[in-house]
Amino acid sequence: MKSRTKKLRLLLVLLILLVAGFLISLLEGPVETNFNDLWNLIINNDSTFRTIFIDLRLSRALLAFLVGASLSLSGAILQGYFQNPMAGPFVVGVSSGASFGAVLCIYLGLNIRIIGFSLQSIFAFASGFAIVSLVYLLSQRKGVFKVETLLLTGIAAGALASALTSFLIFLKADSFEQAVFWLLGSFALSDWNQITAVAPYFFLCFIIAQWLAKDMNLLVLGDDVAQSLGCPVNSVRKIFLVISTFLAASSVSVSGIIGFVGLIVPHGIRILIGPDHRHLFLFSSLTGGIVLLYSDLLARTLLQGELPIGIITAIVGAPFFIYLLSQRR
Repeated sequence: MKSRTKKLRLLLVLLILLVAGFLISLLEGPVETNFNDLWNLIINNDSTFRTIFIDLRLSRALLAFLVGASLSLSGAILQGYFQNPMAGPFVVGVSSGASFGAVLCIYLGLNIRIIGFSLQSIFAFASGFAIVSLVYLLSQRKGVFKVETLLLTGIAAGALASALTSFLIFLKADSFEQAVFWLLGSFALSDWNQITAVAPYFFLCFIIAQWLAKDMNLLVLGDDVAQSLGCPVNSVRKIFLVISTFLAASSVSVSGIIGFVGLIVPHGIRILIGPDHRHLFLFSSLTGGIVLLYSDLLARTLLQGELPIGIITAIVGAPFFIYLLSQRR
């Protein structure tokens, strides 16, 4: 009963923070607005305020929340997958692969849109997913799959993709500003098309993750124990790897690389509510979305110009990560 009360209180706090975050995001921006302007939009449907509040600010806030929720859910899955609370959504090379695809598109000078989506985003998603698929195939030896091999292969593939990305930037230094978007992360170019690209992946992956949460609890006990308790280990592992990759790749494809969210948030939530993935997936997703919502708010209000959100998450996340390590040696 005490544990349930604690979860309900945490959920209430998160919902209050979520509503407040969206409200502040709607009111804050380069153009000064207030509650009267927002009320004017609701009553009169003013076209000017609709552009400011709905097309610019609400779309950006929603995208930040969805990306944060996706990264945190991906991190929670992979931490259970590798049985390591220090694992994150980018350990299998998906972020480095996605960045390489985006920068490759910039290097080739491809700047077109297909069905409302930029070719850079399509390249990023495809290359990120391709890297993970290749890592998975290379991790199998004689049909036998090992988690440790996947982890090490993913680290190597990510390092190679990062090196190739740096090489492309070196060859075409005049495109460096565009490449910064993918290397440091930003929501400056957010629109409703990107939301429709990320939202279906997130909700579908979230439903699947919740459906298989009990199996993840068994996987943490070890593959042999999980198998003896009736868990189809190989199938479940494949599904979790696919959905965590989809979540991370779709996020990187619209926002660039945003570090620490998928690592810190699931780890912190696990400390607060325990390791039961039936609750961990939900609270990690909600908290990750809120963290990135407020981080984006800081990124666009701290300075006169736009600050890459990856800088904000690194400044906040790195000290917190060190604190967690020192508290839980």
